[in-house]
Amino acid sequence: MAMEMESALIFLGTGTSGSVPSLRCLIEPSDPPCSVCTQFLSLPPHSNPNYRCNSSMLIKYYSQTDATHKYILIDAGKTFREAALRWFVFHRIPRVDSIVLTHDHADAILGLDDIRAVQPFSPTNDIDPTPVYLAQRSMDRMEKVFPYLVRKKQKEGQEIRRVMHGEDYICLGFLFGTKDRVAYISDVSRIPASTEYVISKNGAGQLDLLILDSIRKTGSDNFHFCLPQALETVKRLCPKQTLLIGMSHEFDYYKDNEFLMEWSKREGLSVQLAHDGLRVPIKF
Repeated sequence: MAMEMESALIFLGTGTSGSVPSLRCLIEPSDPPCSVCTQFLSLPPHSNPNYRCNSSMLIKYYSQTDATHKYILIDAGKTFREAALRWFVFHRIPRVDSIVLTHDHADAILGLDDIRAVQPFSPTNDIDPTPVYLAQRSMDRMEKVFPYLVRKKQKEGQEIRRVMHGEDYICLGFLFGTKDRVAYISDVSRIPASTEYVISKNGAGQLDLLILDSIRKTGSDNFHFCLPQALETVKRLCPKQTLLIGMSHEFDYYKDNEFLMEWSKREGLSVQLAHDGLRVPIKF
């Protein structure tokens, strides 16, 4: 099979820390049962857009200069191995070349031990370690959780943009691409004004794609955007397209995308739910 000569974003997970289906909905079902979680009982994960692993994305970067691909992973949480088994095989992803971490919670880092299976391989172990880019706060945590993965005096990672994940916790968002400007904001309760300016149509420039946190359909949350806050953010930033991630079992992929289609027509902005395994072509 010929190599794909393009770059793409591959969504390895679009769910919450607890993932979807909710285990509680299955072992102690409500009356009536949760319509989203019970789909797990009749549909295999690869055919079920309501099956969601921890939020994670792979950037498949194609270099026209040397006709090679680089594979950059954003977050490796508790469900990373499951997601890699399913989507690395399906999308023919051979390895991970580098990793960027948004924060140090379990749904972003507890799959790092499984990275060994997707690192570049050498039978003589004469390859460089896979670089990981992260904030200093996350590095301090990593030294305690994974001391055997951390090289002493390792250089601090590169922060790109900061967003709040609860008022006392900073989570990183990432802005990348020149032809297509993409912002990835997976865990957020508030975006500082300085960051909003960088990713706003009325600020430094319109985004081609915004990937944004939305944990619940209604109300508010101390640590995440819910749908009302996500949609208000979209109206302020005015990206060309928005894909929502980090969704709990309150979201039904088909029903809620119908609602978002009507909202998008009314507001003149494109918003829809992402799903695990989604592949989005992108130009760097």
